[in-house]
Amino acid sequence: MESKKQTLFSREEQVIAAAKDILKAEEYQGHPLHDEFSSLLKNYKKLSKQINRLVKSNDRQQAALQQSSEKLKETLKQLEEQHLQLQTTQNQLVASGKMAALGLLVAGIAHEINTPFGAIHSSIHHIAMSLDSISELPRFLNTLTPEKQELFFMLLEADSTDTTSLSTREERKLRRELQKKLEEMEIENARDLAAELIQLGLLENMEPFVTLFQDSSAHEIIGIANQWKQPKRGIENISIAMERMSKLIFALKNYARQDLTGDHKTETDLRNNMETVLTLYQNQIKQGVEVVKEFSDVPAIACYADELIQVWTNLIQNALQAMKQKGKLVVKIYQEKNQIVVELIDSGCGIPPEAVDQIFQPFYTTKPPGEGTGLGLDIVKKIIDKHEGRITVKSRPGRTNFTVCLPLGN
Repeated sequence: MESKKQTLFSREEQVIAAAKDILKAEEYQGHPLHDEFSSLLKNYKKLSKQINRLVKSNDRQQAALQQSSEKLKETLKQLEEQHLQLQTTQNQLVASGKMAALGLLVAGIAHEINTPFGAIHSSIHHIAMSLDSISELPRFLNTLTPEKQELFFMLLEADSTDTTSLSTREERKLRRELQKKLEEMEIENARDLAAELIQLGLLENMEPFVTLFQDSSAHEIIGIANQWKQPKRGIENISIAMERMSKLIFALKNYARQDLTGDHKTETDLRNNMETVLTLYQNQIKQGVEVVKEFSDVPAIACYADELIQVWTNLIQNALQAMKQKGKLVVKIYQEKNQIVVELIDSGCGIPPEAVDQIFQPFYTTKPPGEGTGLGLDIVKKIIDKHEGRITVKSRPGRTNFTVCLPLGN
Protein backbone atom coordinates (compact mmCIF):
# COMPACT_ATOMS: atom_id res chain seq x y z
CA MET A 1 0.00 0.00 0.00
CA GLU A 2 2.89 2.37 0.87
CA SER A 3 4.74 1.74 -2.41
CA LYS A 4 1.56 2.50 -4.39
CA LYS A 5 1.07 5.86 -2.62
CA GLN A 6 4.75 6.72 -3.02
CA THR A 7 4.58 6.12 -6.77
CA LEU A 8 1.57 8.43 -7.14
CA PHE A 9 3.24 11.16 -5.12
CA SER A 10 6.38 10.89 -7.20
CA ARG A 11 4.47 11.49 -10.42
CA GLU A 12 2.65 14.46 -8.87
CA GLU A 13 5.92 15.93 -7.64
CA GLN A 14 7.35 15.63 -11.13
CA VAL A 15 4.37 17.55 -12.49
CA ILE A 16 4.78 20.23 -9.77
CA ALA A 17 8.49 20.52 -10.44
CA ALA A 18 7.76 21.06 -14.12
CA ALA A 19 5.17 23.71 -13.18
CA LYS A 20 7.74 25.51 -10.98
CA ASP A 21 10.19 25.64 -13.85
CA ILE A 22 7.54 27.16 -16.07
CA LEU A 23 6.57 29.72 -13.44
CA LYS A 24 10.20 30.79 -13.12
CA ALA A 25 10.03 32.03 -16.68
CA GLU A 26 10.28 35.81 -16.94
CA GLU A 27 6.89 36.18 -18.55
CA TYR A 28 5.16 34.72 -15.49
CA GLN A 29 6.93 36.81 -12.88
CA GLY A 30 4.44 39.07 -11.10
CA HIS A 31 1.55 37.10 -12.53
CA PRO A 32 -1.51 37.07 -10.14
CA LEU A 33 -1.52 33.25 -10.05
CA HIS A 34 2.15 32.99 -9.15
CA ASP A 35 1.76 33.60 -5.39
CA GLU A 36 -1.49 31.59 -5.18
CA PHE A 37 0.12 28.64 -6.87
CA SER A 38 3.13 28.86 -4.56
CA SER A 39 0.76 28.76 -1.57
CA LEU A 40 -1.01 25.71 -3.01
CA LEU A 41 2.33 23.95 -3.42
CA LYS A 42 3.22 24.56 0.23
CA ASN A 43 -0.16 23.22 1.39
CA TYR A 44 0.21 20.21 -0.85
CA LYS A 45 3.61 19.42 0.64
CA LYS A 46 2.16 19.59 4.14
CA LEU A 47 -0.76 17.38 3.12
CA SER A 48 1.61 14.93 1.43
CA LYS A 49 3.70 14.65 4.59
CA GLN A 50 0.57 14.06 6.68
CA ILE A 51 -0.64 11.39 4.26
CA ASN A 52 2.76 9.70 4.38
CA ARG A 53 2.67 9.70 8.19
CA LEU A 54 -0.86 8.21 8.09
CA VAL A 55 0.26 5.54 5.63
CA LYS A 56 3.21 4.60 7.83
CA SER A 57 0.98 4.60 10.90
CA ASN A 58 -1.55 2.41 9.11
CA ASP A 59 1.24 0.02 8.10
CA ARG A 60 2.40 -0.19 11.69
CA GLN A 61 -1.17 -0.85 12.82
CA GLN A 62 -1.58 -3.53 10.16
CA ALA A 63 1.62 -5.18 11.35
CA ALA A 64 0.43 -4.95 14.96
CA LEU A 65 -2.94 -6.42 13.99
CA GLN A 66 -1.21 -9.23 12.12
CA GLN A 67 0.93 -9.92 15.16
CA SER A 68 -2.13 -9.80 17.43
CA SER A 69 -3.95 -12.15 15.06
CA GLU A 70 -1.09 -14.64 15.26
CA LYS A 71 -1.06 -14.38 19.05
CA LEU A 72 -4.84 -14.87 19.12
CA LYS A 73 -4.55 -17.96 16.95
CA GLU A 74 -1.89 -19.33 19.28
CA THR A 75 -4.05 -18.51 22.32
CA LEU A 76 -7.07 -20.25 20.73
CA LYS A 77 -4.92 -23.28 20.01
CA GLN A 78 -3.75 -23.36 23.63
CA LEU A 79 -7.35 -22.99 24.85
CA GLU A 80 -8.44 -25.89 22.66
CA GLU A 81 -5.63 -28.03 24.07
CA GLN A 82 -6.57 -27.01 27.61
CA HIS A 83 -10.22 -27.81 26.89
CA LEU A 84 -9.23 -31.28 25.68
CA GLN A 85 -7.07 -31.74 28.76
CA LEU A 86 -9.93 -30.63 31.02
CA GLN A 87 -12.32 -32.98 29.22
CA THR A 88 -9.84 -35.83 29.62
CA THR A 89 -9.37 -34.96 33.29
CA GLN A 90 -13.14 -34.86 33.81
CA ASN A 91 -13.52 -38.27 32.16
CA GLN A 92 -10.74 -39.59 34.37
CA LEU A 93 -12.47 -38.16 37.44
CA VAL A 94 -15.74 -39.80 36.39
CA ALA A 95 -13.95 -43.11 35.86
CA SER A 96 -12.12 -42.72 39.16
CA GLY A 97 -15.38 -41.88 40.91
CA LYS A 98 -17.05 -44.94 39.42
CA MET A 99 -14.25 -47.21 40.55
CA ALA A 100 -14.15 -45.62 44.02
CA ALA A 101 -17.91 -46.11 44.41
CA LEU A 102 -17.58 -49.64 43.06
CA GLY A 103 -14.90 -50.31 45.66
CA LEU A 104 -17.32 -49.29 48.40
CA LEU A 105 -19.94 -51.58 46.91
CA VAL A 106 -17.75 -54.68 46.47
CA ALA A 107 -18.38 -56.16 49.91
CA GLY A 108 -22.12 -55.66 49.58
CA ILE A 109 -22.14 -57.08 46.06
CA ALA A 110 -20.21 -60.15 47.22
CA HIS A 111 -22.81 -60.65 49.95
CA GLU A 112 -25.64 -60.17 47.47
CA ILE A 113 -24.16 -62.86 45.22
CA ASN A 114 -23.41 -65.24 48.09
CA THR A 115 -26.99 -65.06 49.37
CA PRO A 116 -28.62 -66.55 46.24
CA PHE A 117 -25.75 -69.05 45.96
CA GLY A 118 -26.54 -70.18 49.50
CA ALA A 119 -30.25 -70.43 48.65
CA ILE A 120 -29.44 -72.56 45.59
CA HIS A 121 -27.17 -74.86 47.60
CA SER A 122 -29.77 -75.29 50.34
CA SER A 123 -32.58 -75.91 47.85
CA ILE A 124 -30.58 -78.56 46.01
CA HIS A 125 -29.88 -80.29 49.32
CA HIS A 126 -33.59 -80.37 50.26
CA ILE A 127 -34.60 -81.54 46.78
CA ALA A 128 -32.08 -84.39 47.00
CA MET A 129 -33.40 -85.43 50.41
CA SER A 130 -36.98 -85.41 49.13
CA LEU A 131 -36.13 -87.49 46.08
CA ASP A 132 -34.27 -90.03 48.23
CA SER A 133 -37.51 -90.82 50.03
CA ILE A 134 -39.63 -91.25 46.89
CA SER A 135 -39.65 -95.04 47.26
CA GLU A 136 -41.41 -94.65 50.63
CA LEU A 137 -44.45 -92.87 49.20
CA PRO A 138 -46.42 -95.96 48.03
CA ARG A 139 -45.96 -97.64 51.41
CA PHE A 140 -47.04 -94.48 53.22
CA LEU A 141 -50.16 -94.04 51.04
CA ASN A 142 -51.19 -97.65 51.71
CA THR A 143 -51.31 -96.86 55.41
CA LEU A 144 -53.88 -94.07 54.88
CA THR A 145 -57.59 -94.38 54.54
CA PRO A 146 -59.12 -93.00 51.30
CA GLU A 147 -60.31 -89.96 53.24
CA LYS A 148 -56.83 -89.26 54.59
CA GLN A 149 -55.28 -89.87 51.17
CA GLU A 150 -57.59 -87.20 49.74
CA LEU A 151 -56.63 -84.77 52.51
CA PHE A 152 -52.95 -85.56 51.90
CA PHE A 153 -53.22 -84.69 48.20
CA MET A 154 -55.24 -81.58 49.10
CA LEU A 155 -52.32 -80.50 51.28
CA LEU A 156 -49.95 -80.96 48.34
CA GLU A 157 -52.19 -78.90 46.06
CA ALA A 158 -53.07 -76.18 48.59
CA ASP A 159 -51.70 -72.69 48.04
CA SER A 160 -48.76 -72.08 50.30
CA THR A 161 -46.87 -69.01 51.45
CA ASP A 162 -43.10 -68.78 51.24
CA THR A 163 -41.97 -68.54 54.87
CA THR A 164 -38.29 -69.31 54.31
CA SER A 165 -37.31 -65.63 54.50
CA LEU A 166 -39.04 -64.98 57.84
CA SER A 167 -36.86 -63.68 60.64
CA THR A 168 -36.90 -65.53 63.96
CA ARG A 169 -39.01 -62.78 65.47
CA GLU A 170 -41.51 -62.84 62.58
CA GLU A 171 -41.78 -66.62 62.70
CA ARG A 172 -42.34 -66.57 66.47
CA LYS A 173 -45.14 -64.00 66.09
CA LEU A 174 -46.78 -65.97 63.28
CA ARG A 175 -46.59 -69.21 65.26
CA ARG A 176 -48.41 -67.60 68.19
CA GLU A 177 -51.18 -66.36 65.85
CA LEU A 178 -51.59 -69.81 64.25
CA GLN A 179 -51.52 -71.51 67.64
CA LYS A 180 -54.37 -69.27 68.78
CA LYS A 181 -56.43 -70.14 65.67
CA LEU A 182 -55.84 -73.88 66.19
CA GLU A 183 -56.77 -73.67 69.85
CA GLU A 184 -60.01 -71.94 68.84
CA MET A 185 -60.65 -75.01 66.62
CA GLU A 186 -60.01 -77.20 69.70
CA ILE A 187 -56.93 -78.80 68.14
CA GLU A 188 -54.57 -80.58 70.54
CA ASN A 189 -50.81 -79.95 70.38
CA ALA A 190 -51.62 -76.65 68.70
CA ARG A 191 -48.13 -75.27 69.37
CA ASP A 192 -46.25 -78.08 67.56
CA LEU A 193 -48.83 -78.19 64.76
CA ALA A 194 -48.52 -74.42 64.23
CA ALA A 195 -44.76 -74.80 63.73
CA GLU A 196 -45.32 -77.53 61.12
CA LEU A 197 -47.95 -75.49 59.28
CA ILE A 198 -45.54 -72.54 59.08
CA GLN A 199 -42.93 -74.84 57.56
CA LEU A 200 -45.57 -76.10 55.10
CA GLY A 201 -46.66 -72.54 54.34
CA LEU A 202 -50.32 -73.27 55.08
CA LEU A 203 -51.39 -70.06 56.79
CA GLU A 204 -54.89 -69.50 55.39
CA ASN A 205 -57.97 -71.60 54.49
CA MET A 206 -57.31 -74.27 57.11
CA GLU A 207 -60.97 -75.18 57.64
CA PRO A 208 -60.99 -78.13 55.16
CA PHE A 209 -58.22 -79.78 57.21
CA VAL A 210 -59.75 -79.52 60.68
CA THR A 211 -60.58 -83.24 60.78
CA LEU A 212 -57.02 -84.04 59.76
CA PHE A 213 -55.57 -81.74 62.43
CA GLN A 214 -57.65 -83.55 65.03
CA ASP A 215 -56.32 -86.96 63.97
CA SER A 216 -53.39 -88.55 65.79
CA SER A 217 -51.57 -89.07 62.48
CA ALA A 218 -51.75 -85.35 61.59
CA HIS A 219 -48.09 -84.66 62.41
CA GLU A 220 -46.83 -87.52 60.22
CA ILE A 221 -49.10 -86.61 57.27
CA ILE A 222 -48.24 -82.91 57.40
CA GLY A 223 -44.54 -83.72 57.76
CA ILE A 224 -44.51 -85.93 54.69
CA ALA A 225 -46.60 -83.40 52.73
CA ASN A 226 -44.07 -80.76 53.64
CA GLN A 227 -41.28 -83.07 52.53
CA TRP A 228 -42.95 -83.59 49.16
CA LYS A 229 -43.45 -79.88 48.69
CA GLN A 230 -39.73 -79.30 49.12
CA PRO A 231 -38.78 -80.00 45.46
CA LYS A 232 -41.33 -77.52 44.10
CA ARG A 233 -40.36 -74.94 46.71
CA GLY A 234 -36.69 -75.56 46.05
CA ILE A 235 -37.07 -75.11 42.31
CA GLU A 236 -38.93 -71.84 42.90
CA ASN A 237 -36.18 -70.65 45.24
CA ILE A 238 -33.50 -71.58 42.70
CA SER A 239 -35.38 -69.68 39.99
CA ILE A 240 -35.67 -66.59 42.22
CA ALA A 241 -31.99 -66.82 43.19
CA MET A 242 -30.88 -67.16 39.57
CA GLU A 243 -32.99 -64.16 38.57
CA ARG A 244 -31.51 -62.16 41.43
CA MET A 245 -27.93 -63.04 40.43
CA SER A 246 -28.65 -62.34 36.78
CA LYS A 247 -30.06 -58.92 37.61
CA LEU A 248 -27.11 -58.10 39.87
CA ILE A 249 -24.49 -59.23 37.32
CA PHE A 250 -26.26 -57.28 34.57
CA ALA A 251 -26.28 -54.15 36.74
CA LEU A 252 -22.62 -54.63 37.64
CA LYS A 253 -21.70 -55.08 33.97
CA ASN A 254 -23.58 -51.92 33.01
CA TYR A 255 -21.98 -49.98 35.83
CA ALA A 256 -18.38 -51.04 35.27
CA ARG A 257 -18.47 -50.66 31.46
CA GLN A 258 -16.05 -47.93 30.41
CA ASP A 259 -17.54 -45.62 27.78
CA LEU A 260 -16.34 -42.23 28.88
CA THR A 261 -15.10 -40.77 25.60
CA GLY A 262 -18.23 -38.67 25.17
CA ASP A 263 -18.15 -39.27 21.42
CA HIS A 264 -21.78 -40.21 21.07
CA LYS A 265 -25.07 -40.35 22.89
CA THR A 266 -27.36 -43.35 23.10
CA GLU A 267 -31.11 -43.61 23.46
CA THR A 268 -31.60 -44.54 27.11
CA ASP A 269 -34.56 -45.26 29.36
CA LEU A 270 -33.70 -43.37 32.54
CA ARG A 271 -35.82 -45.78 34.59
CA ASN A 272 -33.51 -48.68 33.65
CA ASN A 273 -30.54 -46.38 34.13
CA MET A 274 -31.67 -45.69 37.70
CA GLU A 275 -32.56 -49.34 38.41
CA THR A 276 -28.95 -50.32 37.68
CA VAL A 277 -27.70 -48.15 40.53
CA LEU A 278 -30.47 -49.13 42.95
CA THR A 279 -29.68 -52.81 42.31
CA LEU A 280 -26.01 -52.30 43.15
CA TYR A 281 -26.90 -50.48 46.37
CA GLN A 282 -29.47 -53.10 47.40
CA ASN A 283 -27.27 -54.48 50.16
CA GLN A 284 -27.02 -51.07 51.83
CA ILE A 285 -30.64 -50.20 51.12
CA LYS A 286 -32.09 -53.30 52.74
CA GLN A 287 -30.30 -52.53 56.03
CA GLY A 288 -33.05 -50.08 56.89
CA VAL A 289 -33.91 -47.82 53.97
CA GLU A 290 -37.38 -47.78 52.45
CA VAL A 291 -37.16 -47.03 48.73
CA VAL A 292 -40.24 -45.58 47.06
CA LYS A 293 -40.05 -45.56 43.26
CA GLU A 294 -42.47 -43.27 41.44
CA PHE A 295 -41.59 -43.90 37.81
CA SER A 296 -43.93 -42.48 35.17
CA ASP A 297 -43.95 -43.62 31.55
CA VAL A 298 -41.28 -41.46 29.96
CA PRO A 299 -39.67 -41.54 26.51
CA ALA A 300 -36.08 -42.62 26.01
CA ILE A 301 -33.59 -39.77 26.01
CA ALA A 302 -30.40 -39.27 24.00
CA CYS A 303 -27.66 -39.07 26.61
CA TYR A 304 -24.30 -40.31 27.83
CA ALA A 305 -25.80 -43.21 29.78
CA ASP A 306 -22.68 -44.24 31.69
CA GLU A 307 -22.09 -40.72 32.92
CA LEU A 308 -25.68 -40.40 34.14
CA ILE A 309 -25.21 -43.65 36.06
CA GLN A 310 -22.37 -41.87 37.85
CA VAL A 311 -24.74 -38.98 38.66
CA TRP A 312 -27.29 -41.32 40.28
CA THR A 313 -24.48 -43.20 42.06
CA ASN A 314 -23.13 -40.05 43.70
CA LEU A 315 -26.57 -38.73 44.66
CA ILE A 316 -27.80 -42.06 46.09
CA GLN A 317 -24.57 -42.65 47.95
CA ASN A 318 -24.81 -39.18 49.50
CA ALA A 319 -28.44 -39.83 50.45
CA LEU A 320 -27.63 -43.16 52.13
CA GLN A 321 -24.77 -41.58 54.05
CA ALA A 322 -26.96 -38.67 55.12
CA MET A 323 -29.58 -41.15 56.41
CA LYS A 324 -26.92 -43.45 57.89
CA GLN A 325 -28.65 -46.32 56.05
CA LYS A 326 -31.88 -45.72 58.01
CA GLY A 327 -34.77 -43.78 56.54
CA LYS A 328 -36.76 -43.24 53.38
CA LEU A 329 -35.53 -42.58 49.84
CA VAL A 330 -38.04 -41.44 47.21
CA VAL A 331 -36.98 -41.64 43.56
CA LYS A 332 -39.21 -39.91 41.01
CA ILE A 333 -38.89 -39.92 37.22
CA TYR A 334 -41.42 -38.05 35.11
CA GLN A 335 -41.80 -35.85 32.05
CA GLU A 336 -42.45 -32.13 32.38
CA LYS A 337 -42.99 -30.36 29.06
CA ASN A 338 -39.88 -30.91 26.94
CA GLN A 339 -37.69 -32.40 29.66
CA ILE A 340 -37.29 -35.47 31.86
CA VAL A 341 -37.16 -34.73 35.58
CA VAL A 342 -35.44 -36.99 38.12
CA GLU A 343 -35.92 -36.28 41.82
CA LEU A 344 -34.14 -37.97 44.71
CA ILE A 345 -35.59 -37.14 48.13
CA ASP A 346 -34.04 -38.50 51.32
CA SER A 347 -35.00 -38.22 54.97
CA GLY A 348 -31.45 -37.58 56.15
CA CYS A 349 -29.95 -34.86 58.30
CA GLY A 350 -30.08 -32.25 55.54
CA ILE A 351 -27.52 -29.75 54.26
CA PRO A 352 -26.71 -26.65 56.35
CA PRO A 353 -28.25 -23.50 54.78
CA GLU A 354 -24.84 -21.83 54.48
CA ALA A 355 -23.53 -24.83 52.50
CA VAL A 356 -26.33 -25.19 49.95
CA ASP A 357 -24.81 -22.62 47.57
CA GLN A 358 -21.35 -24.19 47.82
CA ILE A 359 -21.92 -27.95 47.54
CA PHE A 360 -21.30 -28.02 43.78
CA GLN A 361 -17.93 -26.28 44.12
CA PRO A 362 -14.81 -28.46 43.69
CA PHE A 363 -13.32 -29.85 46.92
CA TYR A 364 -16.14 -28.52 49.08
CA THR A 365 -17.59 -31.19 51.38
CA THR A 366 -19.75 -31.32 54.48
CA LYS A 367 -18.53 -34.82 55.34
CA PRO A 368 -16.01 -35.54 58.10
CA PRO A 369 -12.30 -35.63 57.12
CA GLY A 370 -11.43 -38.79 55.21
CA GLU A 371 -15.01 -39.50 54.12
CA GLY A 372 -15.30 -37.20 51.13
CA THR A 373 -13.14 -35.52 48.49
CA GLY A 374 -15.58 -32.76 47.61
CA LEU A 375 -15.51 -33.83 43.95
CA GLY A 376 -18.68 -35.94 43.81
CA LEU A 377 -21.19 -33.14 43.31
CA ASP A 378 -18.74 -31.16 41.20
CA ILE A 379 -18.60 -34.14 38.81
CA VAL A 380 -22.39 -34.39 38.94
CA LYS A 381 -22.75 -30.71 38.00
CA LYS A 382 -20.28 -31.03 35.11
CA ILE A 383 -22.09 -34.07 33.70
CA ILE A 384 -25.48 -32.36 33.91
CA ASP A 385 -24.02 -29.24 32.26
CA LYS A 386 -22.63 -31.46 29.50
CA HIS A 387 -26.20 -32.64 28.87
CA GLU A 388 -27.36 -29.00 28.81
CA GLY A 389 -29.54 -29.74 31.82
CA ARG A 390 -29.67 -28.32 35.31
CA ILE A 391 -29.54 -29.58 38.89
CA THR A 392 -31.02 -27.88 41.95
CA VAL A 393 -31.24 -28.74 45.63
CA LYS A 394 -33.60 -27.87 48.45
CA SER A 395 -32.79 -29.06 51.93
CA ARG A 396 -33.95 -28.96 55.51
CA PRO A 397 -33.51 -31.47 58.35
CA GLY A 398 -35.43 -34.62 57.44
CA ARG A 399 -35.86 -33.78 53.75
CA THR A 400 -33.25 -33.12 51.05
CA ASN A 401 -34.46 -32.93 47.45
CA PHE A 402 -32.07 -33.05 44.48
CA THR A 403 -33.82 -32.31 41.18
CA VAL A 404 -32.19 -33.06 37.82
CA CYS A 405 -33.80 -31.75 34.60
CA LEU A 406 -32.60 -33.16 31.28
CA PRO A 407 -33.86 -31.80 27.93
CA LEU A 408 -35.55 -34.11 25.44
CA GLY A 409 -34.36 -34.30 21.86
CA ASN A 410 -30.85 -33.19 22.66
